[in-house]
Amino acid sequence: MRSILITGASGFIGSFIVEEALKRGFEVWAGIRSTSSKKYLNNSQIHFLELDFAHPHKLQEQLAKQQQMHGIFDYIIHCAGVTKCTDHKDFDLVNFLQTTYFVEAIQNLNMVPKQFAYVSTLSVFGPIHEKSYEPIKEEDVPLPNTYYGISKLKAEQYIQSLPSFPYVIYRPTGVYGPREHDYFLMAKSIKQHLDFEVGFRRQDLTFVYVKDIVQAIFLGIEKGITHRTYFLSDGNIYQSRTFSNLIRKELNDPFVIRLKCPLIVLKVVSLLANFWAEWQKKPTTLNIDKYKIMKQRNWQCDITPAIKELGFIPKYNLERGVKETIAWYKNEGWL
Repeated sequence: MRSILITGASGFIGSFIVEEALKRGFEVWAGIRSTSSKKYLNNSQIHFLELDFAHPHKLQEQLAKQQQMHGIFDYIIHCAGVTKCTDHKDFDLVNFLQTTYFVEAIQNLNMVPKQFAYVSTLSVFGPIHEKSYEPIKEEDVPLPNTYYGISKLKAEQYIQSLPSFPYVIYRPTGVYGPREHDYFLMAKSIKQHLDFEVGFRRQDLTFVYVKDIVQAIFLGIEKGITHRTYFLSDGNIYQSRTFSNLIRKELNDPFVIRLKCPLIVLKVVSLLANFWAEWQKKPTTLNIDKYKIMKQRNWQCDITPAIKELGFIPKYNLERGVKETIAWYKNEGWL
């Protein structure tokens, strides 16, 4: 039986990867922190491996013990990371440095798998092609303007710099689906009759349903891909109001007051939210990184390489994905 380690297994994307790995008959190891929730990891077939990414010596000891008792993993999918922090330095610490600690540990222990899949983000490219609205392509020069995007790019560059290291990097655009919290807040706001838009200039948005990311990752495993990076979206381009209109449809079309927020107002509110989060020592959905993401006008990306090389065919357009997501929110009592 092929073994697979999924770090960040308790998170939004990671928990879906665990479920798919079980369906495909892998021996599944869920890499979690001591504080991780197991709410979506309740299958009795899951093996758990506690990993302390913050302390490299402890991390290496944990992996060495795993190696001694169970051998090495055939595949590793590295999903562990943070998307919001109270201190922006934590992006670099968690997303970049702790990734280097992890990779160094598996190299030192001769635990390099057949494939190491790293879940990155389209945000590593930042606001490029904002005038031409051309799709972002892999040969473009990344210009991230968020702490999150910078930290993920540094991790990518480190992994890519390693001779013969069998990496595959996935760069999804806006990821949504059941269990995701930020898009839930949009649905909650619409249910409460408020809908927000940001800026007055054209904004081309792209999305990818969480199960389609999972599909791409396992296509990469089955095809034995290494030393490649792929953008992931559903292949369509949407305008800013499309997502909220689909949410309204699934909520039986409640009346909404549409507020179009000027970017300068959003920036001020985001800065205040940042200060409040630092004061409370608690991450907040709205922050200066989020402002820059919402300000970005072009989120198109070229998924042709994923289609040609992986055989990636997105199964969810936005309408189908939103329908399934809102149904889950309702069923779980979120809405």
